Amino acid sequence: MMRKFFAFWTLAATVSALAQTPVTFDDVFRSRAFSAKGVYGLRSMEDGLHYSRQTSNGIEKFDFATGESQGVLVANGAAKDASGASLPLGNYTWTAGEQKVIIEDDTQPIYRHSYTAKVYVYDLAGQATTLVSPEAIQNPVLNPDGDRIAWVHDNNVYYRSLAGSKPMRVTSDGVKNAVINGAPDWVYEEEFGFHVALSWSPNGRYLAYYRFDERGVTEFSMDMYGTDLYPEPYVFKYPKAGEANSLVTIWVYDTQTGKTVEATQGQTYEYVPRTHWSPKNELYLSLLNRHQDSLRLVSYVPSTGQAKQVFLETDPAYTDADHNLTFLKDGRFVWMSDRSGYNHVYLVDPSKNKLTALTSGAYEITELYGVDEANGHIYYQAADASPANRTVYRGSLKGGKAKALSSPFGWNGATFSTTYANYILNHSDANTPARISLHDSKGKEIRVLEDNAELVNRMKDFALSPKTFFTLEATNGQRLPAWEIKPVNFDASKKYPVLMFLYGGPGRQQVTDNFGGRDYFWYQMLANEGYWVVCVDNRGTGGQGRDFTKCTYLQLGKYETEDQIAAAKALAQLPNVDPGRIGIWGWSYGGFMAAHCITQGSDVFKAAISVAPVTNWRFYDNIYTERYMRTPAENAEGYDANSPLNHASKLTGNYLLIHGTGDDNVHVQNSMRLAEELIQNNKEFDYMVYPDKNHDIYGGMTRIHLYTKMTKFWRENL
Repeated sequence: MMRKFFAFWTLAATVSALAQTPVTFDDVFRSRAFSAKGVYGLRSMEDGLHYSRQTSNGIEKFDFATGESQGVLVANGAAKDASGASLPLGNYTWTAGEQKVIIEDDTQPIYRHSYTAKVYVYDLAGQATTLVSPEAIQNPVLNPDGDRIAWVHDNNVYYRSLAGSKPMRVTSDGVKNAVINGAPDWVYEEEFGFHVALSWSPNGRYLAYYRFDERGVTEFSMDMYGTDLYPEPYVFKYPKAGEANSLVTIWVYDTQTGKTVEATQGQTYEYVPRTHWSPKNELYLSLLNRHQDSLRLVSYVPSTGQAKQVFLETDPAYTDADHNLTFLKDGRFVWMSDRSGYNHVYLVDPSKNKLTALTSGAYEITELYGVDEANGHIYYQAADASPANRTVYRGSLKGGKAKALSSPFGWNGATFSTTYANYILNHSDANTPARISLHDSKGKEIRVLEDNAELVNRMKDFALSPKTFFTLEATNGQRLPAWEIKPVNFDASKKYPVLMFLYGGPGRQQVTDNFGGRDYFWYQMLANEGYWVVCVDNRGTGGQGRDFTKCTYLQLGKYETEDQIAAAKALAQLPNVDPGRIGIWGWSYGGFMAAHCITQGSDVFKAAISVAPVTNWRFYDNIYTERYMRTPAENAEGYDANSPLNHASKLTGNYLLIHGTGDDNVHVQNSMRLAEELIQNNKEFDYMVYPDKNHDIYGGMTRIHLYTKMTKFWRENL
């Protein structure tokens, strides 16, 4: 059942939309009429009172409080390569003391986040430019003193002094598709979310790095068609569910002795998702078992070679790889955990084996921004007003009541200066683009950086139906959050088709009170054409505590599908919904869900679109999949019963399947296998393949073509 305030919003939407311009496809995708502005490129400087930013003059210094320029630090054209050509200043990093700047040029992507580049060091005082290495390198990392830099080239680790010494080679066994030093393999980068796998100790003496021995990992190959006579095979290591991983070890190089020692020697683990240096020059290792239900935090002391377990995090289902470990000077650390049933912030004293909750309650802490130890504060974001909202808080390292630094309404996110003296607040809501403002540490607004007034005023000229929120009932009776965009000029005497959108995967939310960007306006275009757009967050999604999220453990797709079908049936009972015209679409996990819904919910769904879907979790990478499903050998029924491949015979509605052939994440193999199952069951469907496009399916006219295809499909089939 929907909440009663639902009808009020309907009336408001009807009145506001009269005599306004309909949103068109060209407005959304070609004219960029609805592009919102942001604030980009601000980098807090060490004093926390100033920031640097690239301008038309070069890298310029500004006062946080006033926004006034304090002068140009690096002028355009000042940094030059060996040929005398000016280096672009867009991708830069300050050294300690901000007397030198690292500049990257000619970047070339490797995977989603990793890349190679030509790396230079520009000295502000001497106005001289130094090329770090003649080759394109990856992962340049400065030591804390800013006088040494380490990097990776051809899977090996190097370092040198910025004073002009020749590079020192730390490793020599790196080989493509065999051994990687200082950078993660594909699955670590994708699922553990980092691409820099080397780090300096606080005293600058030790250099820690990952070593990936991926010789036992099976290769995956896909053709890149390009424009040449023959396709080019793209081969990389990809461990699928149940298959062998890289053998991962952590090594520490001593720059004083030239010796390298393995920090993980004698430890039992499958994954090392994080490493952290403590202020005491101890290397903390997060060691995770293959089931990902037990994470051990182990401290390793390079000077003695001693290692000991200092903390343990377990969960009957799975535990997160990243707990936002943040050290205090005395060796205590801040840790995030959902052990209470909701994600909260804790202070851990390993010397006393003591854990103290700094936040508590039946709500989620969604992000830890940082710890201001000097003033005894922690800064974080919470979904306490509702799962759909976000509020920024300043709490205490002693616990107790926290101070809100933003309104509880809408979606609030913050970026803090180095010293936490200032923060930039990004606020939006479901129907209002971002307002970005600068605040002091107490929450007082200093100035507005961007209010998107131009877009806000432009939106008034168009027929827009407000996105509003309500709840629906899951199959187990639980309330599910939802949003809707009703047809423009809603007529209570008519019945309308419903288009549902979903993602539905573990811990992810789509029902949030923040501005939706391009897709928001695409839905507005559809609302102008008479479509009723709805999104429901099923069980398994985020923002509502451990039990809500982890109830799908070992059965990905089961409860999520049941909830989406139940939601569609509830919508079908509304007096203004045409029950014979309900469609659903999603991308990635959402594509997986859309395939389930159109097959298992054939009695309620008329049409569906799956973009880049997983179709059997056996095909996806093992770190993500086994976290939620364990291995296929342990949970064969969970894999197969919840695979769209095994429900293809149930398809009766209209179905569009879309995939990029260059998708290194969710391989086109998934869609090819589903297509084959549909063909062998003599099921008609539409299939669109984008040559060489990755999981995001973009480039040139690709996105316009994709959304044109989907729009036409809805017009013809829903």
